[in-house]
Amino acid sequence: MVKTVCVYCAASAKANQEYLSAAEELGKYLSKHNVHCVYGGGHVGLMGSLADSMIKHNGEITGIIPRFMQEENWNHKGLKNLIVTETMHERKARMASMSDAAIALPGGCGTMEELLEIITWKQLGLYPKPIIIVNIEGYFNPLIEMLKKAIEEKFMKAEHAIMWQVVSLPDQVLAAIENESKWEYNTLNFAVI
Repeated sequence: MVKTVCVYCAASAKANQEYLSAAEELGKYLSKHNVHCVYGGGHVGLMGSLADSMIKHNGEITGIIPRFMQEENWNHKGLKNLIVTETMHERKARMASMSDAAIALPGGCGTMEELLEIITWKQLGLYPKPIIIVNIEGYFNPLIEMLKKAIEEKFMKAEHAIMWQVVSLPDQVLAAIENESKWEYNTLNFAVI
């Protein structure tokens, strides 16, 4: 059973309500199942909704934020656990190293960059753990199509498509993690096309 997940999501205060609600539902769901959440430490947008929900439902959540963001007061003030890093790279490495699985909620460039980086790490055998894309209202459809296109155009192997799973709702995340196909392709040779 998964104990800790890292969640990638947006800090946009202008995100549509269905995305904010999904983050809130994920926080409630993880709390209910006693799953520790590691996230980017922010207080607005999906990040804020996720953290507020985890706190409200007595869940365990740890924020990880770079110092320059903390100095701008972007961090969530209600967190009991906040780790301050010196760089964005250190932040992402800590989030990955502390987690048993990665979950992506809707977000912008930062969220998509984190998702694509963790998929790349999995392809290279650096993160052989479940990756779940929560495709609220079809938000990630264009990115999923792009990943399929990369496979079709031989930039990735067909086998790479099992590196991530796509669900529609937050309450499908843990089942997807438990039912994931074991990632055994953890050698650099497999990453070569």
